[in-house]
Amino acid sequence: MKNPLRIFALSALLVTSFAHAADQLTMDVHRDANCGCCKAWISHLQANGIQVIDHVEDDMSRVKQELGVQPRLASCHTGVINGKFVEGHVPAEQVIALSKRNDLKGIAVPGMPIGSPGMEMGDRKDAYQVIGLRNDGRDEVVADYP
Repeated sequence: MKNPLRIFALSALLVTSFAHAADQLTMDVHRDANCGCCKAWISHLQANGIQVIDHVEDDMSRVKQELGVQPRLASCHTGVINGKFVEGHVPAEQVIALSKRNDLKGIAVPGMPIGSPGMEMGDRKDAYQVIGLRNDGRDEVVADYP
């Protein structure tokens, strides 16, 4: 006779694995081929459980324009998750939170602040904000990183 405790443990593991796979987010990331910080940001996302589909682009301005990224929010790379844009060095925790925000078209970390994910350079960490672009076109600060 089989061990019921072992069967229960294996069943729980299987259910947990399926639930985790269903919850995993997938993001398309559009970037320039020559940008090292973009690759570092992708590694940050992957290390935090976000699956990334990497797209090397010849014209990032066109990509940003098509996705509705306002010039004031621009950075070096642009992600798309569930139809929403993720511009620049946004921390993975904010990317995950975006999936629950139906009031936002996207989020951005404008520029390239030192110390943000993918821009780690020694001990220096600049303060920055994650800005959300609301569906009504207004900006909203969704997170502060001191």
